[in-house]
Amino acid sequence: MLDSLTRVRLSTMMFLEFFVWGAWFVTLGTYLAAELGASGSQIALAFLTQSLGAILAPFIVGLIADRFFAAQRILGVLHLFSAVMLFLAGRQEGFGAFFVFALLAMISFMPTLALANSISFRRMESPERQFPGVRVFGTIGWIIAGLLIGWLGWETGGVLANTFVMAAIGSALLGVYAFTLPHTPPEQREGPATVRDILGLDALALLKSRSYLVFFIASILICIPLAFYYNFTNLYLNEIGVQRAAAVQSLGQVSEALFLLIMPLMLKKLGIKRTLLIGMLAWAVRYALFAFGDAGSLIWLVLLGLVLHGVCYDFFFVAGQIYTDRFAPKRVRSAAQGLISLATYGVGLLIGSLVSGPIVDAFLATDGTHDWLMIWLIPAALAVGVTIFFASLFREQGVQEPTAEAGA
Repeated sequence: MLDSLTRVRLSTMMFLEFFVWGAWFVTLGTYLAAELGASGSQIALAFLTQSLGAILAPFIVGLIADRFFAAQRILGVLHLFSAVMLFLAGRQEGFGAFFVFALLAMISFMPTLALANSISFRRMESPERQFPGVRVFGTIGWIIAGLLIGWLGWETGGVLANTFVMAAIGSALLGVYAFTLPHTPPEQREGPATVRDILGLDALALLKSRSYLVFFIASILICIPLAFYYNFTNLYLNEIGVQRAAAVQSLGQVSEALFLLIMPLMLKKLGIKRTLLIGMLAWAVRYALFAFGDAGSLIWLVLLGLVLHGVCYDFFFVAGQIYTDRFAPKRVRSAAQGLISLATYGVGLLIGSLVSGPIVDAFLATDGTHDWLMIWLIPAALAVGVTIFFASLFREQGVQEPTAEAGA
């Protein structure tokens, strides 16, 4: 039973976990362009640290946390190390040195997402019912970080280096707090860890199903236009003149929290295929709204595009995680979730970062601004293409009653 005190402790952990991430990652593109003079390709390379961290995370969690040490202790150590790296990243004057410290910060941070989930799940009798109420505090933490940046005026004041100090303080607090969390020792396992176990390669058998293969490929492909949003939205908002852009951008997380609460109803009413399709189409609509919006009379288009984040993220990524859990046989469900995370946050966003940077550079004007109309129409077109691919080939059969044979 998840008692009230444990719920508060886990919710505090989630709040700090995502506060740290949102404190520096949202405004990263603007910081690099304005204060380090970084190009679009360099900004994309900086965001690539997230993908590299996601790719390495299974090794850190699988080889260390799942085998030898309690999860809360690894969480604490990683956050203390990340705090130091974030602080040093914000003190650098050149992109090369910044990239090194940002990469080390992300390599240590990304595994903590899985560790925080693991600590929570081990204290819950019914994670599917109890976890959303805890996880939503992570979204609140992200929102508070954005509101603080906007309220303090760090974007317009040219002092975005302070975001790294704020993130470092939050990470240090969580690093210390983690040692007080409920003890979560490694689960007993037989035999040594193998690369096959860590990467969830047993779940590759699911790809023998054409429908799941289509979903898997679409998940990777949709992360290519997603990279444009993560990497350049804050720069876009500041460049077109939106005041307190980081705070305004937090509307996306408010939407994410609200749509997360109605996700079970949407899946029941629409089914998995239509839910996923709505999520993918929302990407295309969002980028079209960005393309034609501005900070003047058409600001409502920009705001609507931000609010669509809840549909974009929840209707595809959260629904996709639920679909994976339903479709995969019980013995490979954890491996399947690890594999889809590696494919999206690792491979998909990595490709997206490599693609988005040069495209943004290609539409750089002589006055230092960008042709955002053309930039945003490209990921919009990509999202439409992925939607057509998914709609044409995906079939929903075999979801409600998954069996080992269905996933083989």
